[in-house]
Amino acid sequence: MKIISYNVNGIRAALKKGFINWLKNADPDVICLQEIKAEKEQLDLSIFEQAGYKYNYWFSAKKRGYSGVAILSKTKPINVVFGTGIESMDSEGRNIRADFEDLSVMSLYLPSGTNLARLEHKLEYMDLFQEYINKLKKDIPNLIVCGDYNICHEAIDIHDPVRNKNTSGFLPQERAWMSEFLKQGFVDAFRQFNLEPHNYSWWSYRANSRAKNKGWRLDYTLIASSLQEKLKRAVILSEAVHSDHCPVLVELKK
Repeated sequence: MKIISYNVNGIRAALKKGFINWLKNADPDVICLQEIKAEKEQLDLSIFEQAGYKYNYWFSAKKRGYSGVAILSKTKPINVVFGTGIESMDSEGRNIRADFEDLSVMSLYLPSGTNLARLEHKLEYMDLFQEYINKLKKDIPNLIVCGDYNICHEAIDIHDPVRNKNTSGFLPQERAWMSEFLKQGFVDAFRQFNLEPHNYSWWSYRANSRAKNKGWRLDYTLIASSLQEKLKRAVILSEAVHSDHCPVLVELKK
């Protein structure tokens, strides 16, 4: 099973940049999208169906043109859950889950801490999400949480760890939360195959950052430890340029 996670920074903008042709070529079984910035009714769903993704599920924020997540699948899930049931999380359209026979795939978009108020919201969200996942794992142990975590876990995951040590996305408490999340029974799929620096999934549009590879690794596929032996590969697809992020891929053995 091949799963891709992609913060598209606006699905309508990505479509204008060739997203569908790229999707056909990448050919994942499931793709998790974040920051779709659109409602289902604003999209021509037939283009996704024609690309092979007959089953597509969209969970938008209450605020139009903001946030939102989606899951597109070639096969029909057994069950789809929109949100977490926690209002402060769900009003921003940040979580959707599709359950299949042997595993469940979640598309997650954690908030960014762009100012003090949003940082407080982000930290609260992270705590609530950890509690939610701890309960969910009791019923759904084979869980894959894909998405934009808006956190660089280690110094290796950011181009300038010294200057960014007090910047949201690389704060000690954010990094500690990620460490604890992994300790609770998850594996960072990419780091099972690649321990090298300079592997990023987001670059600022400013100062020619992408060309200079001055980036941050914000996008992860965290898989339940119970699935670790099924890991086949995990890569960052940095050649995709429909967004300021790039997709991340994980493939599991059957």
